[in-house]
Amino acid sequence: MMDGKRHDSATYLQPAFLICALVLAVAAAGMSVATKKLGLYLKKEPLPLKKSLEMLDESELAPYEVVARHTIENEDVLKSLGTEDYIQWVLEDPREPIDSAVRRVLVFITYYAQPDRVPHVPEECYTGSGYQRLAASGVNLTAGPRTVPARYLLFDRTSGEISAAPQQFPVIYLFCVNGEYAGSRDEARIALNKNIFSRHSYFCKVELAFSQSRAIATKADAAAASERLLSVLLPALERDHWPDHD
Repeated sequence: MMDGKRHDSATYLQPAFLICALVLAVAAAGMSVATKKLGLYLKKEPLPLKKSLEMLDESELAPYEVVARHTIENEDVLKSLGTEDYIQWVLEDPREPIDSAVRRVLVFITYYAQPDRVPHVPEECYTGSGYQRLAASGVNLTAGPRTVPARYLLFDRTSGEISAAPQQFPVIYLFCVNGEYAGSRDEARIALNKNIFSRHSYFCKVELAFSQSRAIATKADAAAASERLLSVLLPALERDHWPDHD
């Protein structure tokens, strides 16, 4: 054993090893200096919200009404979410008939002030909770004066349990990444990775699940309802909550 240790120590003192280690150290230092001179920021600093999502002004969402607020009590689930900046609200559109599949919608918004990955898209969350994904596609939504990319999903309950919720329901979600909208996790990652000249970076996921009625919303109905809601929700988030990106 002692001879082996002496042999290992001798290896680390060989000129070739020392030269290699020196070259790597110099390269690392040079990279650090170069990134600073070029104004590159490979490691981002946190960028907090202007105002907590929980302080979202309900009056800004009119005519929608907040009928329920949910909190994640399970610490493991909250930890896996990767953030404590979130809201889960059920909104109701009084303009829709009582039995409409899109009268109520579960709104789940999560914000990441220092993102190093893009976790928890509905494709994974719902299938991990026992749902089967039946359809998935990109969709462009017209929300007020803007057109935003989004993703449409259709899920089915696989447990066969009797529930007041529909057996099938659509989910539509999108990201805002440093003030730019993205319609999928891959698009969000691309937007994050190209942001190398900014000291800060953030992203926020806005998810709409039409799962609050026994009726099943069609893709067209879910898209139209999402456009109406996002036309009031996105301006409120842009103006009062999402930070001004440098």
